[in-house]
Amino acid sequence: MTLAPEGRTEIGLAGGGCACCATDATDATDAAAPRDGAAPVEVSFGVVGMTCGNCVAHVTEELTAIGGVEAVEVELVGGGVSAVTVRSSTPVSDAAIAAAVEEAGYAVAER
Repeated sequence: MTLAPEGRTEIGLAGGGCACCATDATDATDAAAPRDGAAPVEVSFGVVGMTCGNCVAHVTEELTAIGGVEAVEVELVGGGVSAVTVRSSTPVSDAAIAAAVEEAGYAVAER
């Protein structure tokens, strides 16, 4: 895990990936404000193989199921490495993030 600009944390784990369809799409975002006025913790990483909004929805659903996660933002790069930022009320482990992304059928990009 490395610290990125603006206090964000980036993770890089090995990964492959799959695509649920072959069409391109635009960016998707699922944002929420932090609860109880606490400053959110941000973790940024890449996800391999997402190609559309449906892919983003699957990854977002799995990541938001992690305890403490309050928002997920995705900058979709169809067929490439999409940038994902997770905001949470407490730190989330690399392993939990990787497991959620894998459960959705994708992989965290290797750095």
